[in-house]
Amino acid sequence: MELFDLTGKVAIVTGSTRGIGRAIADALAACGARVVVSSRRQEACDSVAGAINERHGAGTALAVAASISSKAALQGLVERTIAGFGRIDVLVCNAASNPYHGPMAGISDEQFRKILDNNVLSNHWLIGMVAGGMIARRDGAIVQISSIAGLAGSATIGAYGISKAADFQLVRNLAVEYGQHNIRINAIAPGVIRTEFARALWADPAAEAALNRTNPMRRIGEPDDVAGAAVFLASRAGGYVNGQVIVIDGGGTIREPVR
Repeated sequence: MELFDLTGKVAIVTGSTRGIGRAIADALAACGARVVVSSRRQEACDSVAGAINERHGAGTALAVAASISSKAALQGLVERTIAGFGRIDVLVCNAASNPYHGPMAGISDEQFRKILDNNVLSNHWLIGMVAGGMIARRDGAIVQISSIAGLAGSATIGAYGISKAADFQLVRNLAVEYGQHNIRINAIAPGVIRTEFARALWADPAAEAALNRTNPMRRIGEPDDVAGAAVFLASRAGGYVNGQVIVIDGGGTIREPVR
């Protein structure tokens, strides 16, 4: 298990009070990392950090609320992490938003900007904020949680898909820039995962059954299905993976067309 050992590493995981982000924070802690739990509400962060500390030992998790829409709040997240844990070795950009469902013709400028700002620009900000310390140590791993929505067209979540496709290119660009400093930057593109964020896609049993019928594994994903890949990319096991997108969808994007 040495390849996956994160003992001594410090990781920030945004959007980590539920769903995929929470599963990733817990998995990183289980592999030895100290983790910073972050989302918009401090109470939620405190609750999850407390649960991680109870499970993995006092001092494993630190709770820092920060809105991804605020550059100042993200800078505060970085500063409080360094003050509390001394460094940042791993960054997982998981938080995202999607305030609009429907055709592109109906989206307002404000909604479109919010999607792009929260799902792309905030990642650019946060990566830039942690990169300096990683460069100085010549070591770091950054993981962007994107989506298979960035791989196909959609009549209902088109703007969200555009932001997630942009994240793929952000990862590739920064992997080229930072790879020379031994910093690896990769993306994970989950399919439908059983989270509150995707509840509309699976809450109705008939809708979930329809999804399962079209998936080679005949099920939707669970948060832990994504967490393992994040551990891989954050650890020495993923030490030569850079600028890549790992699709975690049970094979949904490679299935035969339904006729």
